Amino acid sequence: MAWLPSLAAAALPVCIVGFMVCNLAAIGLELDFRAALAPLGNLRFVVVVLSLDWLLGPAFAWALARAIPMAEPYALGLDLIGLAPAAPFLPMMVRRAGGDLAYAASFMLIAAVGTVIFMPIALPILEPGLAVSAWTVAKPLLLLLLLPLVAGLAIKAQAPVFAERLHRWVKRLADLATLAMLAAIVILYWRGFVEAIGSYAILSQLVYAVGATVGSYLLSRGLKPDQRSVVSLGACTRNLGAALAPLLAVTSDPRTMVMIALGVPITLVVTAIAARWFHRQAARTLPHALP
Repeated sequence: MAWLPSLAAAALPVCIVGFMVCNLAAIGLELDFRAALAPLGNLRFVVVVLSLDWLLGPAFAWALARAIPMAEPYALGLDLIGLAPAAPFLPMMVRRAGGDLAYAASFMLIAAVGTVIFMPIALPILEPGLAVSAWTVAKPLLLLLLLPLVAGLAIKAQAPVFAERLHRWVKRLADLATLAMLAAIVILYWRGFVEAIGSYAILSQLVYAVGATVGSYLLSRGLKPDQRSVVSLGACTRNLGAALAPLLAVTSDPRTMVMIALGVPITLVVTAIAARWFHRQAARTLPHALP
């Protein structure tokens, strides 16, 4: 089994690319673009999402990374997480919560476009010691995040029946790529996960996830309940692929990869609990509207 780490190291970049391309393409193939654009007319929603995604979310991650004593590689990982909102599993959580799926689609569009624009600008500012240019960060985001999403949206708009059939296969590939990527990370960095237990890395991730969920819900007051749940779940979920993308172009400490990977189980657990709470709240308000 001595060959397994070498295989995982060779496969990991390919798995990250497959994860991003397949997941974003699957989202595009599933989205009704016109329905996703409609919530953009809700100015309060747009302002809240933009503020959370590109001001408060990154600022919260940066502040936690400096307030909680942790090694710099973990701090970099938390900064990257703060710059990558909206995981591909957001629609699934919104369905569980009884939220508005059109608003979830709009949230993901804002997050995808905003990540490509904002991350290359913000990352050198938040991490001045990281030797990376704005274009180095932007290039993988354009190719692996925005391009697959736009391609999926275009196919959905021009050939909706074909897009529906294609979505099934792309979604299966996305699931396989996700599992392969996580398996490769565990094989390569399992010692790092063990070391992270006493490093405050897990604590900071948990504080960030819970704080983002609760804080965004409070800040979205004034929106309808099924819209507030979208904002709250979207602010908590983090796009692992987008956070990892800049690391494809630079040499980084393995602990940064570990920190980002930790965000997957932590945000899954927090959003699952939050989605259940939102569903119960919606059921109390509209007892006949939800299953």
